[in-house]
Amino acid sequence: MIIPSGQVAAPRIAWPLSSALPPLGALTSAPGTARAHVRAVLPGWGLADLIEVCELVTSELTTNAVKASTSPGGGLLYVNGRMPVIRVCLLSDGSRLLVEVHDQALGVPVVRDAAVDAVSGRGLPMVHALTVGQWGWRIAPAKPGKCVWAALSIG
Repeated sequence: MIIPSGQVAAPRIAWPLSSALPPLGALTSAPGTARAHVRAVLPGWGLADLIEVCELVTSELTTNAVKASTSPGGGLLYVNGRMPVIRVCLLSDGSRLLVEVHDQALGVPVVRDAAVDAVSGRGLPMVHALTVGQWGWRIAPAKPGKCVWAALSIG
């Protein structure tokens, strides 16, 4: 392949791809860090057109993980005396982009029927709409917590 002078060849993308953040404390800063990760990773995967929707989905799932890891009063629910952590993973096989958010919290995601003026409760319905129903959760094997995932179609 001949590349015109001054131009750089686009790197070939080798599927499957994965990128995971190091464990994040279940703090209010986690969703912003997860969004920044999406913005940093997707262009290199040739998926820049999915940044906005992936940021929204990732932010909602991460926010839910933070909320599940805190008490109603806002304090962290420690796990075996340690700060709860959240793990955010992006995976793709070239046809789908998968977002996984792992937490150490008990309980399962519940879709609520939130009122128009409600402060919370609209996140999972939004994830459902943005992913065309391609989301779910599973219990973490051999440890406390769960993984909530959402898939976006590529192309």
